[in-house]
Amino acid sequence: MSYDSYESPFCTRYSSKEMQYIFSAENKFKTFRRLWIALARAEKELGLNITDEQIAELEKFKDDINFDVAAAREKEVRHDVMAHVYAYGVQAPGAKPIIHLGATSCYVGDNTDIIVMKQGLELIRDKLVTVIKALADFAHKYKDMPCLAYTHLQPAQPTTVGKRATLWINELMLDLDELDFRINGLKLLGQKGTTGTQASFKELFGKDADEKTPKLEKMIANEMGFDETYPVSGQTYSRKVDANICATLAGIAESAMKFANDLRILANFKEIEEPFEEHQIGSSAMPYKRNPMRSERICAIARYVITNSLSPAFTAGTQWFERTLDDSANKRIAVSEAFLGVDAILNIYINVSNGLVVYPNMIRRRLMNELPFMATENIMMAAVKNGGDRQELHEKIRVHSQAAAKKVKEGGENDLLERIAADEAFLLEKDEINSLLSPESFVGRAPKQTEEYLENTVYPRIKPYVDAGRIMKDEGLKV
Repeated sequence: MSYDSYESPFCTRYSSKEMQYIFSAENKFKTFRRLWIALARAEKELGLNITDEQIAELEKFKDDINFDVAAAREKEVRHDVMAHVYAYGVQAPGAKPIIHLGATSCYVGDNTDIIVMKQGLELIRDKLVTVIKALADFAHKYKDMPCLAYTHLQPAQPTTVGKRATLWINELMLDLDELDFRINGLKLLGQKGTTGTQASFKELFGKDADEKTPKLEKMIANEMGFDETYPVSGQTYSRKVDANICATLAGIAESAMKFANDLRILANFKEIEEPFEEHQIGSSAMPYKRNPMRSERICAIARYVITNSLSPAFTAGTQWFERTLDDSANKRIAVSEAFLGVDAILNIYINVSNGLVVYPNMIRRRLMNELPFMATENIMMAAVKNGGDRQELHEKIRVHSQAAAKKVKEGGENDLLERIAADEAFLLEKDEINSLLSPESFVGRAPKQTEEYLENTVYPRIKPYVDAGRIMKDEGLKV
């Protein structure tokens, strides 16, 4: 490891080796060579003077990239694509005359970007489904456990631990739909030429250009695993593709950030915590602390990914006419780091969702401290059935509730039930009042909602991934 130059934390601390490889130089330039082979093979089949021996020579060196030769050539010519055309020709001299025939730099550059983004999206999808599966199992386990719910971060009508988890899952399910849409909608650029007119293929194919050029594109797309190419373009595919994909990745970051913020608050309540390892140190100054560092890291990286998505959006809006080159340096950073960032977020999310720590006694205790306030309508109805005056009782409950709330805020215990039991207007004994305070009776359809959502929506949606073995293991965190 080098200690004397900057290295991205995405590579050293956060992102997986799999995602780092997808955006590596090796994967990029191996894809260049696959595209050059696909182009040559299609051109040969359509009648150009290319031999089987030339294609075989290209195949021989497709994974053996002479990076040193390419680097030396790029210093001389200041053009990375032409440097790699040259380097490939050094290894395959017989095929040298036909490498990159009729193509522009964007033939390999843009098509490779599409292929690499598709690979990245597919890895992200596997990780997203892994989180959904972990949270679904968690929701199922705790679907019946009552807990306080919140509106405005103030205690509100109770829900269940499992039902709350379905809210986290629902956002990820929306992200999964969005991912599928983006993956299924991706097309190759094809070979459109310097301004998108395919003029070079008019020269190569002559009078047959209108027939053979579309066939050429289709053949290349199929060999590279795509059904079709974008029907029109300038020199590049529309940079809205990058912007849309980065917006989709930002959406995943938003969902993860919402989960992580909820968990940070629940940790403060001492109800649910992220995993905390045996020898983990929570604070350098306060040894007792169990800081929610994983959730905080999710929030930190998510904030970066969300704001980073603006960069491809501005790039899409500032492409002049058939193309400008102010996109290239920007997208090398913004697009790759969007993927590396979301990969990092999901690595942590997988770890946390598989190791959530629940404290049932604390959840019950905090619920019971607030439940008397929420039970006042039930208590009032029971008192009316015993002959009480509804309007009089409403006013008395209002007064008693505010007095009890003031006592709680001053550090005392919630004595609302004692106040009501002592008030003869309610005609209720303490035992009768307590019988109205079963938490399970205040959660509505939350357990059933959770069960229905998991069985009807979540598990069927992720079943193909589970059956295909695409649920990923929790590999732990680098740091």
